Amino acid sequence: MNRPLMRLLTRWLVCSLGLWIAASFLSSSIRYDDGLGIIVAGFILAVVNLIIKPVLVIFSLPFLIFTLGLFMIIINGFTVFLVSKLYSPLEITNFWAAVFAGMVIGLVNYLVATILDVEGKKT
Repeated sequence: MNRPLMRLLTRWLVCSLGLWIAASFLSSSIRYDDGLGIIVAGFILAVVNLIIKPVLVIFSLPFLIFTLGLFMIIINGFTVFLVSKLYSPLEITNFWAAVFAGMVIGLVNYLVATILDVEGKKT
């Protein structure tokens, strides 16, 4: 399997898993219809992170420099909130729940990347 497709599938898995974990923590603020809904929302989030997030990062570069990168938390929350607006089966009631979901997805992404990096060094 080629490398870009594998990276997209990994991002899809990480986004879906992160959304599911965040929804279990904030069940009153983050709701989804069923398991398929969270998988589709994870795919849309992976595509949004692939296409729209780099543009957001470039436009918000002064804020990122001023806040020493902490503005990325807001950008991640915005992308999650955008996905909830684009895909109606995923419902996020407020922006701060989306920011929390973005932090959870970032943490899951970090853990998966660390595990894959360790596995890559063993072989």
